[in-house]
Order: sequence, then C-alpha cells, then structure tokens
Amino acid sequence: MADSSESRTTTDHDEIRRWVEQNDGTPASVRGTEQGGEAGVLRIDFPGGAGEDQLEPIDWDDWFQKFDDEGLAFLYQAARSGGGDSTFFKLVRR
Repeated sequence: MADSSESRTTTDHDEIRRWVEQNDGTPASVRGTEQGGEAGVLRIDFPGGAGEDQLEPIDWDDWFQKFDDEGLAFLYQAARSGGGDSTFFKLVRR
C-alpha cells in the first residue's frame, strides 16, 4: 500500500482552502467565461500552471459561491504514489 496514491473527495470549504493554500494555489476562473457578475469556470491557479493569461484571480467567497451553486465536489490527490505532494485535483458533480 505504500506505493499507492491517496485521493479524497470533499465539499468542505475549509479542507479545500487548506489543501489549495498548502500547495501555493489560489482561486481563479477561466477568463471570459463569467456571466452577469457570477464567477466563470472554476480553476485553481498553481505556480507554473496554465497561466495568468487564461485565468482570472477571484476571491474565495466568489469561488465557493459558484462551487456550491453548481453542486460541485472537490476531488484531490492528497499524496503522489511514491510519496510527495501533489497538485492534482478535479471538480466533479456531487
């Protein structure tokens, strides 16, 4: 079992925020996808990730509002197989 990765799924805002911030991530949405003052497609921006030109930083309140409104859950890899931190996550339907 020492060689398997550990994934978790949660809707707990504190758990999500803690994992993202431990991995130097920030809440974001895809630029150009917002509508009527509502956040666009949700993402997490990690250093060295897809990029500032595609992602718009948003605050946690807006991110979690959209997260809850869309009925999403946060699936993330707590650790890589073989150990070490991982920044793998996916937003999935609850």
